[in-house]
Amino acid sequence: MAKATTWRDRRTAFMNRVHARRAAFSDITPSFVIQPEPRMIGAIGRGRQLITGNFLFSGLFVEGPNLSIWDIAHDNPDVMNEIHGSAWMDDLVAVGDEKARTRAQTWVYDWIKRYGNGRSAGWEPSVAGRRLTRLINHGPFLLRGQDQPATDQFMRSLGQQTLFLARRWVAAPHGFARFEALAGLIYAGLMLSSMDRHVDTAVKALAAECASQVSSDGEIATRNPEELLEILTLLNLAVQTLTSVKRRIPRNIVQAIDAIVPTLRALRHSDGSLTRFHGGGSGLEGRLDQAFADSGVRTTPGAGLHMGFAKLTGGRTSLIIDASPPPTDMASLKGHASTLGFELNSGRRPIIVNSGSGARFGTEWRRASRATASHSTLGLDGVSSSRLNTDNAELSETPDTVRYNAPIAEGRRCAELSHNGYQTSHGLTHARILQLSIDGRQLTCEDLLTTLDDTDDAKFDAARGTDGVGYKIRFHLHPDVTATLDHQNVFLALKSGETWVFTHDGAAELSLAPSVYLQNGRLRPLGTHQVVLSGRAMSYATRVRWSLAKAQDTPTALRDLVQTDVADDVEYTPGDFE
Repeated sequence: MAKATTWRDRRTAFMNRVHARRAAFSDITPSFVIQPEPRMIGAIGRGRQLITGNFLFSGLFVEGPNLSIWDIAHDNPDVMNEIHGSAWMDDLVAVGDEKARTRAQTWVYDWIKRYGNGRSAGWEPSVAGRRLTRLINHGPFLLRGQDQPATDQFMRSLGQQTLFLARRWVAAPHGFARFEALAGLIYAGLMLSSMDRHVDTAVKALAAECASQVSSDGEIATRNPEELLEILTLLNLAVQTLTSVKRRIPRNIVQAIDAIVPTLRALRHSDGSLTRFHGGGSGLEGRLDQAFADSGVRTTPGAGLHMGFAKLTGGRTSLIIDASPPPTDMASLKGHASTLGFELNSGRRPIIVNSGSGARFGTEWRRASRATASHSTLGLDGVSSSRLNTDNAELSETPDTVRYNAPIAEGRRCAELSHNGYQTSHGLTHARILQLSIDGRQLTCEDLLTTLDDTDDAKFDAARGTDGVGYKIRFHLHPDVTATLDHQNVFLALKSGETWVFTHDGAAELSLAPSVYLQNGRLRPLGTHQVVLSGRAMSYATRVRWSLAKAQDTPTALRDLVQTDVADDVEYTPGDFE
């Protein structure tokens, strides 16, 4: 169980233990009302790692062919809830062979033996909801070849966990954790006999959670695109299960799904992946398409911002920009100082990215990945546009004014943006004007650091001293991009055969520097490069112009059939790319 730090946390943990023990004393053995079908997508690669005894959870890597997964959970509190949530089961089912089933069955029955009595870890509402969903989802896979006593033991555990959820879902924090708990309870309540009495209350609570946590525009407070996808997946699961037994779907749930789908479509790149901002990844391959199909919603996104992100498209090129203030307070625990950062894709190929979330690679990587330096935007030397509170990991001193305008221009898509994240400390506002050609072959930009009034002038004078204020404009490259520096240009070769050329106006110094690409499911950060424009702001207005364009001999359309190679894992530390 996660470490309790306040009296409220300690009380919640105590009550979870009380109700876990109470549920464990229940001698109910339900059966499946409906034969479960796998609804969760796993990763075959991660499943094979588990079978061979390679355990990777949130940056912790343990090699132990003879270890139980619960040995890892017991010895490593930081990854305990991740393991107890049992999402790893999706990966073993994705492999699907006899070795994978044997490993899954062994670990599930080991959990029942070690933790099923409610005396130890794994009994938190969101964790229990996640685990219960997987256990039911993959029930036929887990029960294949089991005798009747083992089947009864498994089903009894499902009933006990459902009873725990029915009593403790209310203790789950609002947001994603409560969605997990309630969706798990609805699914279990309708799939297991004698458990449907808990469903009506859970459905009402889920409808209320949709109304309070999902805006009418399909946004959530964390601004995490992947988390929004996970919420949609949970809502789809609840709706499908309710529909299968002809139960009424509350309007708030339907409205939430209707609003989320076009928002996620707006946050999707040309290669089908999600933009990676504020702690979210690109999403497991196929999961976004499956969520769209399950929702049945065909609405396309309208103009303007979607969950605070702007999107420009031209030809086969997609550009997504963080165009709003970052999340604040508790919603910012995974938030990044990424304001005005962008990602650029050409067809199936990401070109400009941000480093991604370091949460799976340990505390240092988690912190480093949240800094402005890990994003493709302008940052002042040693300063992020939002500060990270060392006491509670929340973002503080965030930009309170972020402006966005999309003027109509002939022959190009435009975005005019600015934020005041450096105004308090340095008197500077960062403005950025991006223009993408309609055919998607050229992106041009003007970055501006400027003061706005006499007060800003005074702050800047105090901050610049005699050497000025150092800045860097960073462009983190995807690991599949090969970069070559040639005087004032950088040539970017994609595996599709395209070549893009980065040029600038000479106002800053151009260089190539190491970078990393942080991707879920990898043992280590992937080594890559970043294009960097460095300079010092000496006056009240500093302007840098740059462009990124396809080489003239690059065809407009290419048959991109080249498979992406898996880059080698390289040992890096967070300081290697700052």
